[in-house]
Amino acid sequence: MQVLYPRCAAIDVAKKEIAVCVRTPGDEPGGRRSQVRKYKTFYGVLKEMCAWLTGCGVTHVAMEGPGIYSSPVFRALAESGGFEVIKCNPAHVKNPVPGRKTDAADCCWLAELLECGLVRGSCVPAQKIAGLRDLTRYRALCRHLIWSFQDQLCCFRRSDPSRTCP
Repeated sequence: MQVLYPRCAAIDVAKKEIAVCVRTPGDEPGGRRSQVRKYKTFYGVLKEMCAWLTGCGVTHVAMEGPGIYSSPVFRALAESGGFEVIKCNPAHVKNPVPGRKTDAADCCWLAELLECGLVRGSCVPAQKIAGLRDLTRYRALCRHLIWSFQDQLCCFRRSDPSRTCP
């Protein structure tokens, strides 16, 4: 397939560690080279990863794992700038080879898809919108906790015949 992004990277995000694969032009004409590194998910280490990606001349980065663990990685990439970050759904980029699932293999597969332009990004809201969404979710959680506490209090009052429930 035709290579659209000659210098790209892919990241497979896990809870404690991320795997990063950088795809660059190889020594032979038309050849490609892959470099895989693993990093811890501490913010300082993520900044080192961003510096490595910048040093490799990476222009596009794809991330797999849209869960809560990918937020610090996405934030570090966005703050460093210079990258077009594509957050993708793991179900859309699933490796078709069964039994060979490792973080390194997943990020290499994702990098191969990205360099050919076969990765479609998920919707990533702006920072203000994301903050409002978090606030709305927190408000709903607080309301649920209040209702739960009121139900417990009412059950407690019903257990004592001298008290009446409102």
